[in-house]
Order: sequence, then structure tokens, then C-alpha cells
Amino acid sequence: MDRKPEKIPNQQGISLAYRLHQGDKSRPTVVFLPGYRSDMMGSKALFLQNWAETNNISYLRLDYSGHGESQGEFLDGTIGQWTEDALFVIDHVTSGPLIVVGSSMGGWIGLLVATKRPARVQTFLGIAAAPDFTKWVWDKELTDEQRSRCEREGKLVEDSPYSDEPDVMTYALFEDGKNHLLLDKPIPFDHPVILLHGKADREVPWQLAEKISAQLKPDQCKIIYIDDGEHRLSRDQDLKILEQEIQKLVLQISQP
Repeated sequence: MDRKPEKIPNQQGISLAYRLHQGDKSRPTVVFLPGYRSDMMGSKALFLQNWAETNNISYLRLDYSGHGESQGEFLDGTIGQWTEDALFVIDHVTSGPLIVVGSSMGGWIGLLVATKRPARVQTFLGIAAAPDFTKWVWDKELTDEQRSRCEREGKLVEDSPYSDEPDVMTYALFEDGKNHLLLDKPIPFDHPVILLHGKADREVPWQLAEKISAQLKPDQCKIIYIDDGEHRLSRDQDLKILEQEIQKLVLQISQP
């Protein structure tokens, strides 16, 4: 059974939950950042936990405020708040070089973390990374009626493809997202970026990986497309690719 999480209060006094496995201190710490309405008990987070323990690698997974085992109201959350949550936990419980792994929305937050801690983040690995998703969802996926309803009611409630509970997106989330856009200018991060993306992804278009790469330096970004991969990329064959890439990164960064 998974042990209980550690908890640390953020600057607003909200208790943030995390689990830290301490491995070989001469190697980088892997940090996993989950997606929207996901948490550190998801299949990819647990897969990396097992891999880290097996390979004696330090590994941090966490829940943003309003997610999983952390306190706070989900509807109060924004990209800015959840990025600050991630940074707060990372800064307080880890040291040394980092490999940041972000899934879906965690890919946006992970890239923001990388730009804000460039001296520590040695590589960013995105799994169906979705930077700027609030902008393209608002501009391209919502109807005029949905946008109007979201502004009027302060939130938009729609059926979820992954849960019996509906998806909820607040107007504050969309508005705050404008302050954290990454794809409208060069991304200020100089270390390697690896992007895993399924070409059968119905939630985050695979072409987004190319848009991320276009805002990075030439040859900085490696894109790995999985032809039949869907959004979650949680099948055994998907996780095997993730494992191979993480293993290579740890070895590269650990080189003297």
C-alpha cells in the first residue's frame, strides 16, 4: 500500500501533498507534474515511482492545490497558482539538478517551472504536453454560447471523457492563462526538451508538439510520436518508451 503523503503549507497556508523518494544524491531528481484534475496517484506517476525506487533515483510527485490529497478548492485554481504550488514544493523539498516530467496540463506547468528555474532544470520531458491550452480551447473549441455562458456564470461545465464527474473550467482559469502563454514567443529555456505525443490524441492535437519545438532553439527539442497513442499514453508500450527516455536522461546528466 502506498504510504501517506508528506504535506507542506504553501504561501496561502494551503497544505500541499507530495511524496519524495530519496535516491542516489549524485544523480538528478525526477519531478512528475500531473495534468488537469489528475494527481500523483495516476498510472504514469506510479510507474515512475516504481522505476525510481528500482533504480535508486530521487523522485518527487505532488498534488497541486485543489487536486488529489492537497487542500484547497479546485475551482479556485489557475495555471499561475498551480505553477507556484509546484515551485513551492520543488524549492522546499529538493536540491540539485532536476529532470521535470509534465503530463498534459503538467506539461505547461513543467515548461513554466523550467523557465523559472533554468539553473536547476536540466531537461524537460513532456507527455502530451499542453501549453497554452486555455487559449486554444477558448478560441477554437468553445462556441460563442459557451464563451458567453462561461463569462456570465464564471465557469463552464461539460461532460468528461474520463470521469463520471463533469469537467469544469472557470472563467478565471481562462483569464489567468493569458498571463502564462509560452507559444507566442521564444521559450527561455536552453536545456534539452523531449516531447512524447500520440497521433491518436483527441484532447491535445499532436501538432502542438511542433509548435513547442518551433519556439525552442534548433536541435534543442526531440519529438517522439506514437502513431496509435492516445492522450493518456499509459499503455505498457507507452510507458516503456517513457522509461527508456528517462533512463537515458539520468545517465547523461549524471556524467561528470
